[in-house]
Amino acid sequence: MDTNTLFSQSISLKELGIENAKVRYQLSADELHAITLQLGQGVENSTGALAINTGEFTGRSPQDRFIVRDSITEDQVWWGNVNIPFSSDAFEKLYNKVTQFLSNKEVFVRDAYVCSDPNYRLNVRVVTETAWSNLFCYNMFLRPEDSELANFTPEWTVVCAPSFMADPAVDGTRQSNFAILDFTKKIALIGGTGYTGEMKKGIFSALNFILPVFKNALPMHCSANVGEEGDTAIFFGLSGTGKTTLSADPERKLIGDDEHGWTAENTVFNFEGGCYAKVINLTEENEPDIFRAIKKGALLENVVFKPGTNEVDYDDVSITQNTRVSYPITHIDNIQPGSIGHNPKNIFFLTADSFGILPPISKLTPGQAAYYFISGYTAKVAGTEAGITEPQPNFSACFGAPFMPLHPTRYAEMLTQKMEEAGVKVWLINTGWTGGAYGTGSRMKLKYTRAMITAALKGELDNVEFKNHKVFGIAQPESCPNVPTEILDPRNTWEDKDLYDKKAIELAQKFKANFAKFEEFANAEILAGAPITE
Repeated sequence: MDTNTLFSQSISLKELGIENAKVRYQLSADELHAITLQLGQGVENSTGALAINTGEFTGRSPQDRFIVRDSITEDQVWWGNVNIPFSSDAFEKLYNKVTQFLSNKEVFVRDAYVCSDPNYRLNVRVVTETAWSNLFCYNMFLRPEDSELANFTPEWTVVCAPSFMADPAVDGTRQSNFAILDFTKKIALIGGTGYTGEMKKGIFSALNFILPVFKNALPMHCSANVGEEGDTAIFFGLSGTGKTTLSADPERKLIGDDEHGWTAENTVFNFEGGCYAKVINLTEENEPDIFRAIKKGALLENVVFKPGTNEVDYDDVSITQNTRVSYPITHIDNIQPGSIGHNPKNIFFLTADSFGILPPISKLTPGQAAYYFISGYTAKVAGTEAGITEPQPNFSACFGAPFMPLHPTRYAEMLTQKMEEAGVKVWLINTGWTGGAYGTGSRMKLKYTRAMITAALKGELDNVEFKNHKVFGIAQPESCPNVPTEILDPRNTWEDKDLYDKKAIELAQKFKANFAKFEEFANAEILAGAPITE
């Protein structure tokens, strides 16, 4: 008997305030794919994946993300332009409008969970207006066995209605779209936007509050993998730094590519059941795992086809540069069973420094690790945005500021404690420029970055000589297997050494200016991790 027949009569949405809806419960990926095609809301590409357009919004809208300010969040959340407060009364009224809007309609309901470690599992019920939004949640959240559904009790609920438009003057939103978390009602309410990532990041943001406040576990915006010896490696990094690429290692099993928890029991677990990857300029040669995962069951967003075909042109960014695909993690071959790792031994902070200042690999003290974690640094290259003619620093606290409800130092102190307890080594990896800034120097070769990471993972840097960078104070190895010695000290690679020194001071000053807003909350060890600008 199929799951839909078995459970469609037992699921009622009345408790959510949705009346007389035609509930399509727990449909398979194939069914959701077929319905999207039947409704003309998507097309199938040449590899069998479903391609859809998310409408006006092709990315998150950070200024329209709110958290309800209540007794749970009042004294815990770091309120400001990242965590924007919303009143309980306004949420109640807007929520009732959305549920009334969904009443008497066909809706798609999915029961799923997040957190692959059973001790931290959080059951989630998702109610979506479209079949393809539901397919995204099938891919991205963890999938219960059919036997678990009969007694499934959701702890959190996601309600997503892309075609519902808020009235800012009445509803208290900034504009017609919104993504709001209510920790008392345990609801993520999304409307006015079809961008599927709002659902994933809504639950991620909720976990970034729940795990440290209630579960003594550290949530992390990172990828993670496991070696043959059972050692876990964690990779933090903002978009474009190589987080997905570098964690996909043929000699190591992937735990996950984006969101993880680190527990008091010293395990690292994936929050998710899938991957949500950028596909801009995707090629099989550079990203074989992602390329081959785009098959039946995968969901492509905002891509463009080559003229007269259903073959995707991954270089075409006429809709957005944020073209994406979601797929179940089982579309990747080399994965860690259960999506849990033990024994974390190495952490890599990835940065694409387009100023060409930071070493390609350096070892951090615990204080430095906390400082760089809070800073969350990478740099935009010239030309990526109108008016940018020189590299621009991009700081995102904890390598994921838009999703972190607590003050960044809360996460940094947890990370420092866990690193010290587990004896973890922390490395800063510059996947950016060498021999000069963007436009003068060249991008660090991927084969050298991989060789440095492999050397760190195998302990091959444990007995080499290190020297401290004169400005940033981080320890640079003087040699590394399979890497030319001359590139290990970035100053050596610049033709004009005096210009390097000058630019290093300038970048250090940018770090310090960014960190100023955190200083009063940071302890002495973290403050000692700052670069030297005098």
